[in-house]
Amino acid sequence: MKGDRVEIVIDAGSGTTRTYDVTATRAGRRVEVAHGRGVIEVSEVTRGGTAVRTARFLSNRVLALVEHPAADTPAADEITPTLRSA
Repeated sequence: MKGDRVEIVIDAGSGTTRTYDVTATRAGRRVEVAHGRGVIEVSEVTRGGTAVRTARFLSNRVLALVEHPAADTPAADEITPTLRSA
């Protein structure tokens, strides 16, 4: 859903951190998080399941991963009209 956001904080070495944001930028897209084999993958995905953007991080470098869900009410451009037959 537009407005979904995942914030990733990583250890950049030498005591510094970097913060990355992956956001669902258009209506109908969502952000998915997958992890396995030492890698965390955050993807912006369309309704059909196609990944638009993907960010990969080594899991031993990730300090925090925070998911910010979209608001409960959809934005105006996310509302799809329904056809009713009379």
